[in-house]
Amino acid sequence: MKKAKSDSRPSAAKHKLAQSVDEYLAGVPEPAQTTLSQIRRVIRSVVPPEATETIGYRIPSFKFKGWLVGYAAFANHCSFFPGALPRKFATELKGFSTSKGTIRFPVDNPLPTSLLKKLVKARIEQNKVKRQRGIR
Repeated sequence: MKKAKSDSRPSAAKHKLAQSVDEYLAGVPEPAQTTLSQIRRVIRSVVPPEATETIGYRIPSFKFKGWLVGYAAFANHCSFFPGALPRKFATELKGFSTSKGTIRFPVDNPLPTSLLKKLVKARIEQNKVKRQRGIR
């Protein structure tokens, strides 16, 4: 008997490709919708005014001097995508499931606000440095 394939696409993407962040969030079931909305508010509080929100790679994303961060809901978890994770966050990320560029957490338990802010600020600085060096 063949094992059913696990669908790793974001949950809102399974039904319809969202054209906006609001549309994406509207398609996410609770409690993940509240969790992602909270993450969005925290990110917005940190990014510069010229940063933009978009749907990129089928998920809500922020851009500032290039792609900055993204976040998404899946069947059994949510994820935050800060790009390559600096080693300096290893201690703070203990207890979270991580892989290169991804932090996974329960749908009803978002990343701590202080950690999320630090990660976004670190990504802003990375993008600024890359831009100064002419790296995309």
